[in-house]
Amino acid sequence: MSAAVSMPQPVCLIENVDGNTLVLNKEAEKILLEISQPVVVIAVVGKYRTGKSYLMNKLAGRRSGFPLGSSIQSKTKGVWMWCVPHPQNPGLTLVLLDTEGLGDVEKGDSKNDAWIFSLAVLLSSAFVYNSLGTIDQQSMEQLHFVTELTKLIKLKSSSEVTDETAEYKRIFPSFTWCVRDFCLILEKDGKAITEDEYLMSSLEMKKGTDKKTQDYNLPRECILHYFHSHKCFVFDRPASKKKLPNLEQLEESELEEEFVEQATKFYRYMIKKSRVKTLDGGIEVTGRMLAVLADSYLKAIQSGSVPCMENAFLALAEIENKGALEDALTKYQCEMDKYIPMFPTETQQQFLTMHKDCEKDAIQVFLGRSLNDKDQKYQHKLKKLIDNLMNEYSTKNENASRDFCRILLQDLSATMESNIMAGKYSVPGGHKLYLMEKLNVIEAYNRMPGKGIKALEVMQEYTSEKKDIEAAIIQADETLTEKERQLAEERAQTENAERERQIMEENNRNLQQRIEDQNRSFEQHKEMLMDKMEQERKMMIQENELVIARKLKEQELMMKSGFDDKISSLQNEIENLRRQNKPKKKRCIVM
Repeated sequence: MSAAVSMPQPVCLIENVDGNTLVLNKEAEKILLEISQPVVVIAVVGKYRTGKSYLMNKLAGRRSGFPLGSSIQSKTKGVWMWCVPHPQNPGLTLVLLDTEGLGDVEKGDSKNDAWIFSLAVLLSSAFVYNSLGTIDQQSMEQLHFVTELTKLIKLKSSSEVTDETAEYKRIFPSFTWCVRDFCLILEKDGKAITEDEYLMSSLEMKKGTDKKTQDYNLPRECILHYFHSHKCFVFDRPASKKKLPNLEQLEESELEEEFVEQATKFYRYMIKKSRVKTLDGGIEVTGRMLAVLADSYLKAIQSGSVPCMENAFLALAEIENKGALEDALTKYQCEMDKYIPMFPTETQQQFLTMHKDCEKDAIQVFLGRSLNDKDQKYQHKLKKLIDNLMNEYSTKNENASRDFCRILLQDLSATMESNIMAGKYSVPGGHKLYLMEKLNVIEAYNRMPGKGIKALEVMQEYTSEKKDIEAAIIQADETLTEKERQLAEERAQTENAERERQIMEENNRNLQQRIEDQNRSFEQHKEMLMDKMEQERKMMIQENELVIARKLKEQELMMKSGFDDKISSLQNEIENLRRQNKPKKKRCIVM
C-alpha cells in the first residue's frame, strides 16, 4: 500500500467504548501497517459541533467523508482516520485524524477527553484546535487539557529526569488555532493586525504570582512552550443558519464567499507547511511505525499508566529492527537467487563478487529501516546470518560445479567406459590405446568452459576411480616390459600427485579469498553504518537548529512580557542544544 493509498472513506482508528475505554481498531491498524511511506499526520481537536470534520474533509480534497452531523449530538466517536495520497508530494502519505468532540455532555467523563486530546498530540505532526467565537479567556479555559499534558504524557522513562521542557518543542506537533464563526474586526490599538498577530496577542501573559494570574498564564505558557510553531485562521460562518444542517450537500457556490476563501487559505497552508511526523533525532515516521506507536500508547493508557514516548520509541525500535533484519535477509536471498541460474561460477572470486553486491543491497535495506540499534546488536546478527546464507549459496555453487563436471566426464568417457566393459584394453598393446583415449577425455574436459571451482577435484575423483582399472590393464598388456610397467605406474602416481598439489593450491587461494572477503565485508558494514550515523547526526543538528530558532522566538516573547526567570531557563536550553551540535569525536565501531 506504500505506492498508493486507497481509502474511499475514513475508518475508526481508536474506538471509544462506552465513553471510558479506548481501543485500537484492527482494520485501521492493518491499513497503517501496510504504509511504508513517511506520513504527514494532521489531527483536529475541539468542542463537539464546531465544524472540525468539515476542515478535515477539505484537507482530504472531498466534500464528504468525515461525518459532519446536523444535530446537537456529536457524530464522531473516538478517533477517525483517513489516509490519502499527499497532494503535493507523491513520496508521502497524508493521515488525517478527526477526534471526538471534547465536552460532549452525553459522555460526562473529562478524563476520557483528556486522553483523546493527548493521543492527538502524540500521534500528529500538525495539531489543529478548533473553537467558536473568539480567542478569549473562556476559550482558553476550554483548552485546559493542554495544561495537563505533562501529567498525561511522559517523555522519558527515568524517574531521575525532572526537567523535560527542552524536549517538547522537538517532539510535539505544530499548533494551529482555527476560530470558527468569527465576527470581530482584526485590529489592536486601532491598528489592523493579522490572524497570527491576533493569536500571539491572545497568548501574551500577565505579570504576577497570585492564583488568578497563574491560572490565566498557564494555558498560554503551555501552548507557547509545548508546540514548536503557532498559526491562526479565522473563519466567517459558512452559510445561513437554515443551510448549515445540509452543509455536506452544499455546492461551493452556495457557501459564503469569505468562508470559501478562508477554507482554501487554510488548506494551502496545512498541505504546504505540515511536516512529516518525526521522532527524536529527526527520524521520519512511516504509517507502519505510526500503528506501532498508537498501539503502545493505548496499551499504556489501558494499563492505567502514563504513555511514555521513550518507552514507545524503544518498543518501536525493537519491532523495526526485527523487521529490518527480516527484510535485509529476504533481500539478500532474493538477489542471490537471481544468480543461481548462473551457477557454477568459473572462479570463487566471481561468486564472492556476486555475494558482495547482494550483501551491500541487504545492508542498505537494513539501515534504511533499523532504529536505535544499540551497540549494533541487530547489525551483528545480520552479518552472522548473511555469512551463514553465503555459505549455503557457496555450497550450492560447489554442488552445481560437481554435478556439471561429473555429467561432463560421464559424457566424454562414454566410449572408453564401453571399451573397458568389452575388454578392448585387456589385450597386448591395450594400455597404449587406453592411455591415448584417457588423455583425449582429459584434454576435452579441460577445454570445456563453465566447469566451476570443483573441476580439479572431480577430475581427481575420476582418475582415482580408474586407478585400479588402469593397473589391471597394465598387468594384462603382455607387450610391456617390467620396466615399462613400472614407468607407467610411476607416471600415473606423478599425475595424481600433481593434481593433488594443484587442488591444495586452489583451496589455499580460495581460503585466502574468503578471508579477504570477510575483511571486505566488515569494512562494508562499518562504512555504511558510519554513513548512516553521519546522516542521523546531520538530521539531529538540523532538528536542533529548528528547536533553537523556536526557543529564541519563545525567549523573545518572554522578554516582551518581562519574565526574566523564564528567559534564563530558555537560554540554558538553547546553550545545551548548541553544545550538542558541536563536532564530536568519531565513535569506534566494533563489528
